[in-house]
Amino acid sequence: MSGAVSTSVESADVIRLMLQFCKENGLHRSLQALQEESRVSLNTVDSLDGLMGDINNGRWDMVLQAVSYLSLPDNVQQDLYVQIVLELAEMRELDTANHLIRETAPMIAMKQDTPERYLRLEALLKRNYFDPREAYDGDPKEKKRSSIAQAISKYVQVAPPSRLLSLVGQAMKWQQHAGILPPNTRIDVFRGVAADAIEESEQCPTQIAKTVKFGTKSHPECATFSPDGQYCVSGSVDGFVEVWDYQTAMLRKDLSYQEEGAFMMHEKAVIGIAFSKDSELLATGAQDGQLKIWRVATGQCVRRYEKAHNEGITFISWSKDSSQILTASFDYTARAHGLKSGKTLKEYRGHTSYVNTAVYSRDGGRVITASSDGHVIIWDTRTTEQMHTIVPPPPPHMPSTIHYAVNAAFMAPAAPGQSGNEDEGLIYVCSRTNTVQLMNMQGQVIKSFTSGKRDKGDFVAMTPSPKGDWLYAAAEDNKLYCFSTQSGALEQTLQVAEKEVIGLVHHPSRNVLAAYSSDGTMAFLKRDRATSVAQSSDWA
Repeated sequence: MSGAVSTSVESADVIRLMLQFCKENGLHRSLQALQEESRVSLNTVDSLDGLMGDINNGRWDMVLQAVSYLSLPDNVQQDLYVQIVLELAEMRELDTANHLIRETAPMIAMKQDTPERYLRLEALLKRNYFDPREAYDGDPKEKKRSSIAQAISKYVQVAPPSRLLSLVGQAMKWQQHAGILPPNTRIDVFRGVAADAIEESEQCPTQIAKTVKFGTKSHPECATFSPDGQYCVSGSVDGFVEVWDYQTAMLRKDLSYQEEGAFMMHEKAVIGIAFSKDSELLATGAQDGQLKIWRVATGQCVRRYEKAHNEGITFISWSKDSSQILTASFDYTARAHGLKSGKTLKEYRGHTSYVNTAVYSRDGGRVITASSDGHVIIWDTRTTEQMHTIVPPPPPHMPSTIHYAVNAAFMAPAAPGQSGNEDEGLIYVCSRTNTVQLMNMQGQVIKSFTSGKRDKGDFVAMTPSPKGDWLYAAAEDNKLYCFSTQSGALEQTLQVAEKEVIGLVHHPSRNVLAAYSSDGTMAFLKRDRATSVAQSSDWA
């Protein structure tokens, strides 16, 4: 005899998992069709106590919604519907009572099975008065409700929510533990492979695929994708930090803390956000200068810097080994903070206005900051000394004596066919003008990208694509401008918001951008399938 234990799964249980998924995601027609075709019913509720309480308190709208997913014996269903009809008659809601008695399946079945009971109920509805003792057979209606609740409870089971997603998640974790699937990657569940391992040629988006709509008094102030591509996280003006599924624009409910409503958050607006290189930790910065480090899988705050800056934290990035967090601030400085020590290690002081971005060079030896004072400063990471100060030249139609605020300065993913020291790298510089410039570390302009508009054509945000084939910039007209980095040509524009665009962020490996704006939306942009050159690369 073998000691091995075999595990089998009933097909009806698999269908019930699918039925629960349909119910929880509002796929009511699919749920009904699957129940009818499979002849399997869900027969579960989220809370048995809740259902019993609804029955005992006569909350019949909630009860009818719940029992629509249950398979109950005919006599139990008929007792329930008779009680509901009688109570409606008592409240003189006769139209609704007559609708239930004539149009619902349990009442139609009762007319055929026990016609005398049906006729008695019909006669009670025709009277111009209501006698509770006669209608409820001499018992209080509360006793009738309790009896019906007890009868229904015998046929109902309680199931934890999101069982299908939970089981799939547990199976994937086991496969990663067993080495079948790679860790720290987004998985294509259907094919059982790492989705982001599939190469995708870079293409600019042509449409808004999905949109997150925040509350009437809220809007996103910052957003980022995790390096492994699994998460898109936003920080809002109301202090909430929320993790989204970029394919559905829905909250990630597979994270138990979000399912329970225990969100990561600050007391003040969250205006800076960034993931560690391994996608496990998330740094968030607030309007009051507070910096928090979260473990995304659990929502736990693992490190807190109460006064990382004296004013709001405008931007966050991580060092190459994720041992330090670099922050920019409204207090005119950038600072580096130790993850293990929990202390501020370095300060880069020299700007005379807000520091809008601060990033490390590719080798980590320099820090590049962009400021509203119109300057980009290259710093020595170790000594904090200024190595170069760059004043981006304005376009020809604008006065050269004025310094224009620099919204952002980011390392170019590659030097796209251009001359320059590849070890040093190039930077994209976005000033509050209608031109983004590709520059080297000494301030030499390699290439310019312009909206061509003098009215509402000034750029407010920009991001390069991960491989460097495209440069995306959002302008004051709330349009996305898509530039080919090879030719420098403007290839396409796309309206992405109704009000001011606050920022742009690109997925690390898919052709997906997120554009967030003051109109309370975060739009996920992709290439329309019909216009896509590489059909297999479509992420939808």
